[in-house]
Amino acid sequence: MKFSVVISTYNRLHLLRRAIDSALKQTVPCEVVVADDCSSEETEKYVRSLGGSVVYHRNEVNLGHSATVNAGVEKASGDWIKFLDDDDYLDINCIEKMSQAIALCPDAVICSCIAAQVDADEREISRTPHFGPGLAFYIPQADIHYGMLLELVPFGTPAQVACRRDAFLKTGGWDSQLNTNCDDIDSWIRIAQFGHGVFLNQCLAYRTIWPGAYNQKFSFVQRLQTNILMKEKIYPLVHQKHHSYVPKLENIKNYLKLHWALVAFKKRDLQSFRLMLDSSLFSFSTWKFLLVVTYLRRSKMNSSHIQKVVLIES
Repeated sequence: MKFSVVISTYNRLHLLRRAIDSALKQTVPCEVVVADDCSSEETEKYVRSLGGSVVYHRNEVNLGHSATVNAGVEKASGDWIKFLDDDDYLDINCIEKMSQAIALCPDAVICSCIAAQVDADEREISRTPHFGPGLAFYIPQADIHYGMLLELVPFGTPAQVACRRDAFLKTGGWDSQLNTNCDDIDSWIRIAQFGHGVFLNQCLAYRTIWPGAYNQKFSFVQRLQTNILMKEKIYPLVHQKHHSYVPKLENIKNYLKLHWALVAFKKRDLQSFRLMLDSSLFSFSTWKFLLVVTYLRRSKMNSSHIQKVVLIES
């Protein structure tokens, strides 16, 4: 099994250096690919100074995040792709730990780990939740989309995720129409059609939370709209074994409206809150759905409808 770490970048050389360094220092050998979206900084000069240790691709014109990721994967030669944005970085053991878990589940096509959220000074702010049993486990393909629909299977951001290269290419890559606004989640949805998902309860990646991050540019209303779009994409992919109890899509949409309206209210973004106000927010069924999802999340996201098979014991 060969891993390629694909790092997408655009005009953030001061952060890119750290991302590349974290990939080159992995405890097992892996290919490092830098996909540059036509940076105007000295990115090319720096990456080429690293010699053969890094594969470099530069777009001739600025094409956006999704197209840049796709170009990086095309250049990669690994069986598995570890995604990484230039403002994030990996734990030194990331590729080794992922490789060990994936080797125990040959039919896996996607893998995710816990990530720490850090500030600009690399101080830890929080971590993504511990999820499921053992140090590593897998969820069968038939259960993944049902779990994603109810937000009980959190693959997370590119810093957390790796996927099999052939599965990525079968999907046609990242959708540039979504550019940086859930283009990653959309990709995980489509990749998960082709095999099992592996999850590691180990912190193997670091995601920087700072004002310049791409995801900070989207309003709560935009996030709601994109969230609904993702559910619409997931819904028809839910395996038929779950059809007798899967919630109606309309109920899920109403829950999302309520969720994001509450988030906006808590953040004191009253303009967004007013824009998201809807009669569905006041229905008993919507609040009941919110309570059920909240309960499942707080109970380690356990659901009798989602099988979890331990690969590595704690």
